[in-house]
Amino acid sequence: MKKILKKAIILPLMIGVALVLVILIVKIRPEITHQDLQFPTKTVEVISVKKLAFRSRSVGYGHVEPAVLLNVRTEISGKISYIHPALKKGASLAKGTVVLRIEPTTFEFSLDQSKAGLTSSQSSLAQLEVEQESSRRSLDLARKTLQIGQKELERFKILWEKRVITRSTMDGEEQKVLQLSQQVEDLEGKLASFTSRKSATIAQIRKSRTQLAQSQDTLGRTEISLPFDARIGVVSVEKGEYVTASKLLFEASGTKAVEISAQMPVKRFSALISGLSQGAVNLQKPDDLQAAFDQIQLGVKVRLVGGKGGGETWQADLLRIGEAIDPTRDTVSLVVVVNNPYEDVILGKRPPLLKGMYVAVEFYTPPRLAVVIPRKALHEGRVYVAKEDNTLEIRPVTILYKQGPLVVIERGLEGGEKLIITDVIPVMDGLPLSPILARDEELKLAQEALGEDAVNEEPKSEKIAPTSSAEGAVP
Repeated sequence: MKKILKKAIILPLMIGVALVLVILIVKIRPEITHQDLQFPTKTVEVISVKKLAFRSRSVGYGHVEPAVLLNVRTEISGKISYIHPALKKGASLAKGTVVLRIEPTTFEFSLDQSKAGLTSSQSSLAQLEVEQESSRRSLDLARKTLQIGQKELERFKILWEKRVITRSTMDGEEQKVLQLSQQVEDLEGKLASFTSRKSATIAQIRKSRTQLAQSQDTLGRTEISLPFDARIGVVSVEKGEYVTASKLLFEASGTKAVEISAQMPVKRFSALISGLSQGAVNLQKPDDLQAAFDQIQLGVKVRLVGGKGGGETWQADLLRIGEAIDPTRDTVSLVVVVNNPYEDVILGKRPPLLKGMYVAVEFYTPPRLAVVIPRKALHEGRVYVAKEDNTLEIRPVTILYKQGPLVVIERGLEGGEKLIITDVIPVMDGLPLSPILARDEELKLAQEALGEDAVNEEPKSEKIAPTSSAEGAVP
């Protein structure tokens, strides 16, 4: 009983002592200090949003082909008597060079015969003219003689009426007059026949002249010369070989210009020329079609693909657009011309544009103002903007056009705003920022938008102090 009573007293006492100790510890412990926590300030690179001079650009690919390709064929049959020593594949020959000759002897004989025929016809015409003039004079004399005879006959008639002469004398005089009349008629008929005879001779002369011209033309075709400065392709004939008409002799390509049929995806081409033309165009009219090409005003540059050359480019001009879309690759053909591709050749660095070379053809538009940003500043249709109070804003934008490392913005950004071009992790609205102006990125962006290759050397970045206006945030 005593043990139970003792436990009942000790247990409450121990609990009371413990409570007193806990209260004392809580009261004598120093108060806990609280600190306000926030995200650390992020240092980011920014550029000032502004409209830049921008060129739409797109690249197509194709092979070089000569603008003028001549497949030389024979127009006559004969034996090859001469071939120029330099008429070999890959050789270059000047305009007017005689490169091949067919044995001309047979054609020279034909020419001599044509000349002889023409000379004979001309002599016949001259003889007819002499005879015509002689007949005309004889007719004049015969007419005068007839007039004299008629007058004499009139006197004889008077004498006959007076019976001074006999009837036989009268009849004899009449017979003379009839003979003179017959002579005049014969001469008139002969003179009239000269017209048809001369016409026939003149026709024969024309025929002879035609034959002569044909003979001269045929003889001229025995000698083949180059109509332009050319590079020789395949040569398919040897000296001494007998060739028939229409046989291929050799290929020659012009050196003044080359053409390239560049294949470009339809989507890229549509974006490239978007906004360049105004109003409808009737492409069935050649004048309107040419006007449409002139209105497009696409600049063109050509460069080699595959590491050939030293990165050199050639200026080109747009000639025409293909008549159909390639259904397999969904591409459109843009044919361009490069003039004087054999000029300014630097061995080992700038080769000539030869047939079959694979090239990239870059098309670019005249510059126009647009809001252009780096592609790395775009995050799934959104951009990060440093606001006036140097906090982050996530903003959606409307994209007009993407071109390599550039993006053209239609809506969502205003001039003077600070666009963040570095990655931000984590990203959230209101994140405090320490923006740094990336001047080299601004210069690079302006150069890339305009299409220039070189970027001017400038300081890479500078600190931006907090300001109350967007304009003041970017020096």
